[in-house]
Amino acid sequence: MGTPRTPKGRTKAVAHRLAVEYPEALCELDHENPFQLLAATILSAQTTDVRINMVTPTLFARYPDAESLAGADPTELEDIVRSTGFYQSKARNLVAMAQSLVDRFGGEVPTALDDLVTLAGVGRKTGNVVRSVAFGLPGLPVDTHVGRLSRRLGLTTEDDPVKVEAELCSFLAPAEWGDFSLRTILHGRRVCDAKKPRCAECALEDLCPASELPRIGRVGVRRSSRMPQVDHPA
Repeated sequence: MGTPRTPKGRTKAVAHRLAVEYPEALCELDHENPFQLLAATILSAQTTDVRINMVTPTLFARYPDAESLAGADPTELEDIVRSTGFYQSKARNLVAMAQSLVDRFGGEVPTALDDLVTLAGVGRKTGNVVRSVAFGLPGLPVDTHVGRLSRRLGLTTEDDPVKVEAELCSFLAPAEWGDFSLRTILHGRRVCDAKKPRCAECALEDLCPASELPRIGRVGVRRSSRMPQVDHPA
């Protein structure tokens, strides 16, 4: 089958292949409920999920809900989240977020993106994470991995995450948005590294205009044993 000619066609082909490559679309932040995911995602800025997962067991044991976090002692909270970086501003955002949940939403995490982005420390990416992962609602978080891979693969030329989100959402059904983001993030972490992409191991290599493999011999490059030879030429 031919290589998809349009950004929409490539996006659909990429979504299909990533769904086969990563059948379980997983969020790698450990959480048990929307409140925990919201707090963990706020903390995850400028650090790794691995680091956050080391911190949140202590955080949630001490502050299991919005009410307790809203009344947190700033110094104690800063000590708990210190290793995540920017700990003072993150601690302030956590407390302010929790206070808003208590004051405006009855202690519960809202589902509407327009409400989520009014919370301290929450932008569209974090709001879409909570919507898609915690509530199973349409949302396409655009983090650095999603933005980088989308440009490398020729799905978009935009740099602004909001514009990238809008463009990708226009190419996919709303039910696909969250899983597409999660799978793209996994692929960015495991294969399509920012500095040293492992093109020879990539299930998307033949679709990728940024591939570092030579043009000669690109046909037959590594395919997952699970990967059917299906493209969308549109």
